[in-house]
Amino acid sequence: MSVNSFLDYLLLEKKYSPNTVNAYKADLSAFILFLGEEVKEGDLASISYSEIRNWIVVLVNSGISNRSVNRKVASLKAYYKFLLRTGQIQSNPLASHKALKTKKSVQIPFSEKEVSSVLAALQPLDFKTSRDLAIIMLFYATGMRRAELVGLKLQDLDMSNRMLKVLGKRNKERLLPLLDEVCDVLAGYLIYRKEKAREGDAFLFITEKGDKIYETLVYRIINNYFSEASSKVKTSPHILRHSFATHLLSHGADLNAVKELLGHSSLAATQVYTHNSISELGKVYRNAHPRQTKH
Repeated sequence: MSVNSFLDYLLLEKKYSPNTVNAYKADLSAFILFLGEEVKEGDLASISYSEIRNWIVVLVNSGISNRSVNRKVASLKAYYKFLLRTGQIQSNPLASHKALKTKKSVQIPFSEKEVSSVLAALQPLDFKTSRDLAIIMLFYATGMRRAELVGLKLQDLDMSNRMLKVLGKRNKERLLPLLDEVCDVLAGYLIYRKEKAREGDAFLFITEKGDKIYETLVYRIINNYFSEASSKVKTSPHILRHSFATHLLSHGADLNAVKELLGHSSLAATQVYTHNSISELGKVYRNAHPRQTKH
């Protein structure tokens, strides 16, 4: 009934990333800490919903968002599902729990003009500007996730065939086509990279000191450039991924094709990116339909 067995199950069988597994571990550890030092991992099987509800109340009163509370409770619920599946408990105390209501936040993508202005202004004159341009181009041309970009290795890049191999969630690999323009930018970056890389360095993107690039730095790169070109509140790598999908759909790309490029397991996950395309479609429809009243 060990929490460690559950974490091994997530890592080895469900193929969750180490970061995701660590998040589950942190949530479970926080719950155990709430119950008190005298409560051990093995005692979790006898916990009632009322005790869990008390934890939820404490979390809400601490000021964290309902979305964060729901995520923590979801970790606990997954643990109890694991115990139920392995026959270690007879019922899941969270089986009837309803998640707290959350506000639906609409992610506003960058406009095509905003992306173009950033790309036009960024001249690859040295290692840093060349690397930053390559990162922005890859995000916008492939829609990959930040963690996927950080994990890219030199061997994943096939310049001759204009392809890139990406390791996505749950260790699922996918091949992404590369535009000629992206390959040209990457080729320029690779020349500068040789000056900074140590012998045997495997990762595609590195820092100026030659270390593997990290997610916080990638966020800063995107935020720094796009905060200059856009007035949007959020200027993150995810917004650039969102822009990739929205712009493709706006130009008539098939939803299933975008789903595959993004690495989504279901269309439902991809459809969140369609609201802007639908808005544009509505404008075209209203302006062009013969039954539309002209003013």
